[in-house]
Amino acid sequence: MLTSTYFTGLFNERFFRNLLPKPALDDFRLGVGTPDFKLSDITNNRTLKLSDYRGKQPVLLAFTRIFTEKQYCPFCYPHIKALNENYEEFTNRGIEVLMITSTDRKQSQIVVQDLGLKMPLLSDPSCYVFRTYKAGQALGAPLPAQFVLDKDGKLLYRHLFSFLDHNASIETLLERFNSGKVDKLSRI
Repeated sequence: MLTSTYFTGLFNERFFRNLLPKPALDDFRLGVGTPDFKLSDITNNRTLKLSDYRGKQPVLLAFTRIFTEKQYCPFCYPHIKALNENYEEFTNRGIEVLMITSTDRKQSQIVVQDLGLKMPLLSDPSCYVFRTYKAGQALGAPLPAQFVLDKDGKLLYRHLFSFLDHNASIETLLERFNSGKVDKLSRI
């Protein structure tokens, strides 16, 4: 399923750097802090650091797969919309949702506008944070993944892409925050 027939901007440096498949790696230990990063928040026109949330509130890192400002991964598009529709439910529970994309600033601005995104959309066109979190890559873009972090930045749960289970459901993500405990069976 294509989300658009608009392919302008698809074949760029990022596409070719992410062309060959690399599987996601399950290298982060549950109950341990995850790497800090600093990215541009396109939704709110600011620079954001993950460490800004440490000690203050839990965070959902939602790595998503967007090819261009008009071309979304068919597995990720419904997940992006569901996260956006449920953003208030997360924030009402004191959870921040940080969506991370590999689209550049200009493309990301169009995504924010077209989808009416409420949550911060962080632009990582170099794919540095995707690689740091070992999300994997295939066919021109990094793969999606979700990381549930407690208020101290410790990993409670992670969901890495597979063709059987593309993205963790909203219910699963909220449940992981509610339990507040490290889930030993968090990888499917």
